Amino acid sequence: MGEIRMNYNEIGIQAIQDGKTEEAVQAFTKAIEEEPENPLGYINFGHVLTSMEETERAERFFQKAITLDETSATAYYGLANLYFNAERYEEALKLYEKAVQYQLEGADAHFMIGKCLERLGQTKLALPYLQRAVELDETDVAARMSYGVTLASMELFELAEPQFIKVLELSPNHSDAHYNLGVLYAVSTNRTEDAMHHLEQAFTLDEENEMARYAYDMIKTNLQ
Repeated sequence: MGEIRMNYNEIGIQAIQDGKTEEAVQAFTKAIEEEPENPLGYINFGHVLTSMEETERAERFFQKAITLDETSATAYYGLANLYFNAERYEEALKLYEKAVQYQLEGADAHFMIGKCLERLGQTKLALPYLQRAVELDETDVAARMSYGVTLASMELFELAEPQFIKVLELSPNHSDAHYNLGVLYAVSTNRTEDAMHHLEQAFTLDEENEMARYAYDMIKTNLQ
C-alpha cells in the first residue's frame, strides 16, 4: 500500500498556488495524520495559517515542527516571519539566525536579519547582512534597496549610489530608488540637474511621494 500513498504535502502546495486555501488545509491535515513525526506537514500548515492571519495557531505548528526537527531551517524561518510581522524583532532575529545556521537556501534570511537589526536601531550591524543578501541574489530589488538606504543613512554615499542605480536597472519605475538617488545627488554632490531629474521621476511615478515633491521644490527655489 505504501507505494501508492498520495503526497498530501505536494497536493497542499499545489492548492495554495491555485489559491484554494481550504483544500490546502485539508491536504496538510492529512499529511500530518499520515506522518505525525514528519515536520514538513506542520511547516506547510503553519504557512497556510500565516496567510490566513491565524497567528497563534501558526505559531504552534511551527513550534511543533521544531520539536520534531531542531535543525529545520524552514520551520525557524516561518516562525521568524510570524514574529517579524508582529514587530517582535528580537525574537525574530534569533530565529532567522537559526535558519542561517541550519543552511536555509538563498538570500532571504540574511535580508531579514538585516531588517530586524535596522528595526532594532542597529544599523551598523545590519549592513553586512544586507550586503550578503545582495551578493547571494543580485536581482533582489528589496534587499538592494535596503542596502542602499542603509549605506546612505551612514553617509556612505559613494557606496550607496551604485546600489540605487542597479535597482533602477532592474526596476526602472522604482519611485523610491529615484527618490533616494535624487536626495543623494542633492546632499552629497553638485549634480543638481540629476538630483531634480530623479526627484521628479519619483513623484511622477508615485503621486503620494510628497517628500520627493518637497525636495524638488526646495532645490528649484534655491536655484532661482
